[in-house]
Amino acid sequence: MAQTDVSKIGVTTATITGMNAMIGSGIFTAPAAIGMYVGPAGIVAYLFVIVAVWLIAQSLARVAARFPEEGSFYTYAKQWGGHVVGSIAGASYFLGLLIAMGLLSQMAGAYLDTFFPTVATKTLGLITLLSLTVLNMFGVVLSELGQQVLIVTTTFPLIITTIMCFSKAQLSNLTPFAPYGMRNILQATRAVVFGFFGFESASSLFSVVKDPQKNVPRALTYSISIVGVIYLLFVTSIIVSTPLSLFVDPRIPLPILLESIFPENPWILTAVHISILSAIIGTIHSMIWGSSALLVSLANQIWGIKLPARLAVAMIGCGIFTTFSLLDNIDLFFSLTAILILIAFVLSMITLLTIPDEWKGGKNLITIGGLITAGIIFYFAAEGLVQQLF
Repeated sequence: MAQTDVSKIGVTTATITGMNAMIGSGIFTAPAAIGMYVGPAGIVAYLFVIVAVWLIAQSLARVAARFPEEGSFYTYAKQWGGHVVGSIAGASYFLGLLIAMGLLSQMAGAYLDTFFPTVATKTLGLITLLSLTVLNMFGVVLSELGQQVLIVTTTFPLIITTIMCFSKAQLSNLTPFAPYGMRNILQATRAVVFGFFGFESASSLFSVVKDPQKNVPRALTYSISIVGVIYLLFVTSIIVSTPLSLFVDPRIPLPILLESIFPENPWILTAVHISILSAIIGTIHSMIWGSSALLVSLANQIWGIKLPARLAVAMIGCGIFTTFSLLDNIDLFFSLTAILILIAFVLSMITLLTIPDEWKGGKNLITIGGLITAGIIFYFAAEGLVQQLF
C-alpha cells in the first residue's frame, strides 16, 4: 500500500490558499468607481470577470503543471517565444504589480486622511509606503499569525458592509440599470479584475498539493466561485442601498460613502474604516515582500544577476514611489495594471496552444476561452488608457 504524503495539502487547504491570494484590499477600490461610471449594471461586469478569471486560472494551472520551475511567467512564455517573449511576460507582470501597489498606497493615504485631516492625503500615502518599505528592508514580514489577522481584517468589512447594506436595500436604486450605456459594462471590467488579481499565485501549487492534476483545478474553481459570490454580494449590496447620486468620486473611502445611509451607526462605520485601512496596509506590506522576491527571481532568470534581498526591497519601494507620484488618475491605475498583467497571462497561455497533448480532450477550448475573455478586458483597458492619455 502506498504511503500518503502528510506534508502535502488537500483540496480544502488549497482552496483557502487561493482565496487568501485573491481576497485583498483591491475589492475596496472598485465599488465607488463602478457606481460612478457604470451604475447598477456593474453587477454584470463582475459576472463577466468571474467567468474570465476562471478560464484564465484553469489555463495557467495547466501551464504551471508542465513547467513548475522558478521564474513563473518568464518561464511559461519562454517555452514558445524564447528569452525575449519570456522577458516581456515577466517584466509586464512585475510592472503591473508596481502600478497596483502605487494605487493602494494612494488609497492608504485617502483612508488615513479621516484620522489625520490636517496632513495632505498624498503625504500620508507616502509615509505609509516609506514605512512599509523600511520594515521589509529589515526583514519585518507578516508572520503566519499576521497573515491570519490580514484575512480577518479583509473579510470583516466585506461581511459587515454586505449585511448592513442589504438591510437598507431599495429596488428603486437598480433603476436605471445601465444609465451610462451597455458599453460601459465592458469598460468597467478593467476595474473589476483589479480585485481578482492574485489568483495566479494559486495556480502554481502543484508541488505542495496532493494529486495536483485533479485537486489544483478543483481548488481554483472552488476559490474563484466562493470569492466571486462574496464579491457579487458585496457590490450588489452597495448598489441596492446607495442612490446613484452619491457616487461622485471614484476614490472616496467606502465608509464615507455609506455615512449618509447609516448615520445612526457611526461606530460600525469607524470599525469598518479601520479594518479596511489595516487590510490595505497589510496587503501593501505583503506585496512589497512578494514583489522583491519576484525581482530577485527575475534578475537571476533573465540577467543572471544575484540581487541582494535588501536592495531588491529598496528597488521595489522606489518603483512604487514612481507610480505613486506620477499617476493621479484612478482609471490610469486600473487600465495600466490590467494591460500589463494580462500581457503576462496571455503570453503564458499561448504556450498551451503549442503543445499537442493540450488539444486532446478539448482542454485548449478553455485556453481559447481564456484568451478571448482576457483579450476583451485588455481591449477596453487599452481603450481607457488611450482616452485618459489623449
